[in-house]
Amino acid sequence: MFQKGDQVDITGISKGKGYQGVIKRWNAQRTPTSHGGGPVHRHAGSMGSTSTPSRIYKGKIGAGHMGNEQVTVQNLDIVHIDPELNMIAVRGAVPGPKGGIVYLKNTVINSSKIKGPSQTVSSNPQKRSARG
Repeated sequence: MFQKGDQVDITGISKGKGYQGVIKRWNAQRTPTSHGGGPVHRHAGSMGSTSTPSRIYKGKIGAGHMGNEQVTVQNLDIVHIDPELNMIAVRGAVPGPKGGIVYLKNTVINSSKIKGPSQTVSSNPQKRSARG
């Protein structure tokens, strides 16, 4: 079904990382470590809730379970197909642990080549890329 050079979407279950804090899970910043910061340098800090709306909305970043969820990585290249070993080699970030089960399907992204000058060449004559 697939050929070398095809683009595929790969779906799998990502690696589970357990219960993580906001810094690792959401790339939040630490609080200042001096001038009375206290022992809470890796905590979430204020959530910004005041008298209105007097609550924190669902989906707000916070500590919790990280990973172990379905992830789809789009537009990966097939670099080699070995029918004897029943193996497909893909270039890119395949979700999940080594030996995990993944699903391949044709990509949904239209990656047709744009005809004409490449996108890195500018049409502006004042830019270096347009001068030659």
